[in-house]
Amino acid sequence: MKRFKQEVPKVSHDLLVLREGDDVAVVTRDLAPGDTAAAPGATPVTATGPVPRGHKIALRAVPAGGQVHKYGQVIGAATVDIAPGDHVHGHNLGFEDGTREAPLGGTRTELPVPDGARPTFRGYRRADGRVGTRNFVAILTSVNCSASTARMIADQFRGAALDAYPNVDGVIALTHTSGCGLVPDSEGGQVLLRTLRGYAAHPNVAGLLVLGLGCEMVPGAALAARSGRVTDLGMPTVGPPGTGSGTGSGTGSGSDVEQGLLAAIPDDTVVRSLTIQETGGVRASVRAGVEAVRAMLPLVNARERVECDVSELVLALNCGGSDGYSGITANPALGWASDRLVAYGATSVLAETPEVYGAEHLLTARATEPAVAKKLLDRIDWWRDYVRAGGGTLDNNPSPGNKAGGLTTILEKSLGAVAKGGQADLGAVYEYAEPITERGFGFMDTPGYDPVSVTGLVAGGANVVVFTTGRGSVFGCRPTPSIKVATNTPMYTAMAEDMDLDAGVIVDGTATVAEVGQQIFDRVLAVASGERTVSEELEIGAEEFIPWHLGAVT
Repeated sequence: MKRFKQEVPKVSHDLLVLREGDDVAVVTRDLAPGDTAAAPGATPVTATGPVPRGHKIALRAVPAGGQVHKYGQVIGAATVDIAPGDHVHGHNLGFEDGTREAPLGGTRTELPVPDGARPTFRGYRRADGRVGTRNFVAILTSVNCSASTARMIADQFRGAALDAYPNVDGVIALTHTSGCGLVPDSEGGQVLLRTLRGYAAHPNVAGLLVLGLGCEMVPGAALAARSGRVTDLGMPTVGPPGTGSGTGSGTGSGSDVEQGLLAAIPDDTVVRSLTIQETGGVRASVRAGVEAVRAMLPLVNARERVECDVSELVLALNCGGSDGYSGITANPALGWASDRLVAYGATSVLAETPEVYGAEHLLTARATEPAVAKKLLDRIDWWRDYVRAGGGTLDNNPSPGNKAGGLTTILEKSLGAVAKGGQADLGAVYEYAEPITERGFGFMDTPGYDPVSVTGLVAGGANVVVFTTGRGSVFGCRPTPSIKVATNTPMYTAMAEDMDLDAGVIVDGTATVAEVGQQIFDRVLAVASGERTVSEELEIGAEEFIPWHLGAVT
């Protein structure tokens, strides 16, 4: 059994050498030609040209065609001869898929539980046993045609309108751009239904108003019914196991999604529904919707927080606007916090399948059994076909902003991204927006686009999000609070009003990965107990509700 060990980079004012034997290091200050940079235990190198802060410098010569290593892994191949001291980036480093052995499990990691009392937080215990970290009234639209009406209703409850209801965190309109023009039993139709049902049943939603037009393909009745079985909702089920694109969770012969099971709405959620056509149009629906919400508010406000064990947390791990420090500071620190939660019996879920491509072998090696590893590899194969059909390849990532921050290839980006998942065993792989049912560390298949990815995780039941960023994402999330962690201090200083924590202190040498990981862990508990994040103070999050759109629109 492998005992948990958090690797900490060697830190100096000049270089970060991440693993012994790496061909490159990350510079921590802008280097001019002729500047000499050093790290403890590494041979000093002299910059042959300018190297921006957060970018890579060659520690040794690499011939054209030779593999370049970072994190002890291949991040690409030299496109020209690279000399010691050269800036290593897109001008001399190219993508090389290469071969990676993807073990089907076998590694086991012991996560020690600290001595002393178990941590707790104050959450909202729901009738189905789950725990909410917020207490929202949600107006959920079944189709884009009802989006404007939903926003008009929600706008009546801004500002002082909720002063009399201190236990209500807000009234939010969850709108989207779909709901009609798609085949309900298609892959895209099932993904949308699963996502909307996941929000309807979320433990952070205590009051639910389902608002439809009246003629859409995803009827509001399918979202408002408490049952979690697709056939009970009057909707077609997914095909038998193996005929769809899904991977499911656990290790059975078919996932809950394949068997036609969706999230069931808790019995204590106050549910109402309206259709615009039956109610008499937009103005009449706004009046009726406002009255429906007003009637809910006293019931929702009557709920109170109670002491809950840390194991009730479901943490979503995500990142956006990554840079050269992401895999060195914020992501490993979040991995530390994730492992601590898992050690206590809580749940933590990684996502963004295109951004684990190139590092999937590190996850499959940690799978609890071969079937779990195989599910992740199946999703990687699905994504290869999916992007090829759209005229792209998985190595189209990183984005221009990622590259400006020092990331060159998707392999390098993915190796830093998986650090958010720490060292815990991988126990489950979920389809997009599938209910998260297994405690421990899991993975959800989502795109890399931040709001779409987090929407899937929240639909699955995540009650806290931690979001790392190097370039400065202004992402927010509702009804689940999102904690933003900056990877570097200059960005944190420049955007301090949009960031919750600064992990750049790891590079500065004033804190370790474990110390920042403890800060993240403590902040997760505080936010779960009601402490507001910076994005919540700005009421950011409703517009970031973006279900993954798959398939044809007719």
